[in-house]
Amino acid sequence: MTKTTARPHARSAERRTTARGVAPATQPAPAPGADTDAIRVGAFLLSAQFPGQSHGEALERTVSAALTAERVGLDAVWLAEHHFVPYGVCPDAATLAGILLGRTRRIGVGTAVSVLSTRHPVALGEQAALLHLTSGGRFTLGVGRGGPWIDLAVFGGGLAAYEQGFPERLDLLLSWLHGARVGGSGPQFDFPEVAVVPRAVEPRRADLTGWLGLDGTPPAAAAVIPRQRQEPSQQLQSGPPVVMACTSPAGVRTAAERGLPMLLGMHSGDEDKREMLAAYRAAWRAAGRGEEQLARVEREHVAAGVVQVDDRAGAARADLLRTMPDFFAYGLGAHRTVDGRERSMRDPRAYTELLCDLHAVGTPRQCADRLLATAEGTGIRRFALLAEGSGDTAATLHNLDRIGAEVLPQLR
Repeated sequence: MTKTTARPHARSAERRTTARGVAPATQPAPAPGADTDAIRVGAFLLSAQFPGQSHGEALERTVSAALTAERVGLDAVWLAEHHFVPYGVCPDAATLAGILLGRTRRIGVGTAVSVLSTRHPVALGEQAALLHLTSGGRFTLGVGRGGPWIDLAVFGGGLAAYEQGFPERLDLLLSWLHGARVGGSGPQFDFPEVAVVPRAVEPRRADLTGWLGLDGTPPAAAAVIPRQRQEPSQQLQSGPPVVMACTSPAGVRTAAERGLPMLLGMHSGDEDKREMLAAYRAAWRAAGRGEEQLARVEREHVAAGVVQVDDRAGAARADLLRTMPDFFAYGLGAHRTVDGRERSMRDPRAYTELLCDLHAVGTPRQCADRLLATAEGTGIRRFALLAEGSGDTAATLHNLDRIGAEVLPQLR
């Protein structure tokens, strides 16, 4: 079959696609009656290995924190992904998401992020579709291009996958998540068209369960089946939401052109966020996208940050300054570049001070005020907050308890 090239624009999800003919990553509309202005707070779970801890201890803290986050009423948990460094010991955020989706019932679970530079987009798309369909739609796929790390050599993508290859990988992933058949026609991925199985977006026979028995056979009493039961109407089932980590103007343009909400990093203050949002809107409009859809997508941007609650602001700050500088030196210092290039690292203590200044660190009232100020000043209403800065499991769970009991009520 001939492979085609098409500029991304709205088409039926039934159409055949290639890596260069990308269905837009439309986000689902809010549920009827949902408060679209509500502030949604989630936990960002780094699976950080603090000095002196084992890998198992770090991962067990992540699992315990996710269960606690659901119990105390948080909106979501967001899972980081890293390779070969103690900064984060989860190598596959989507796999960990599957475990947590099976252990929870209500809370959303997202990746922050799955690194496309070291993953085959089709394999990740299959995984995302599987998690979406089996979790009742609780999974969100966050993607990013990662860094120039040794991971690129280990997994075979090379530096080119990081420096030039991300748009092609992203477009192939989005084609897979929104298409019925997909072929690759780019410099990195060139393969014949294949069927998308399982499909994350598919017509579903909405009335089927109204007349079929549990085993899929018509009930014995149904001697005459009305015509509308014989030919159930088809409704389009939306796929998993996708968000994209953005740290540069090029990344902002890439996200806007594809209609994807942004995930903004912990180092960004409110002024940085406003600048990136302005750049996003400009790129969105330059791509010819509509204002109504922009308003919907902008409600889905996510800001990463830090949260530490204590009765005294100084005590919350002191807790983080006692643990995080050593963790940053230990974890970030282990990164190796793929080509031996020199890399500079932030001063660990100065970086911790910056995070305390920017984010929800202090009394419950101060934490709530900080989140409200960011929401009012930028319009961002979704947060993924690192709550494990103490490095201790019991302290992390206590921190989450206080967020649920003392911070969330002040945001409503």
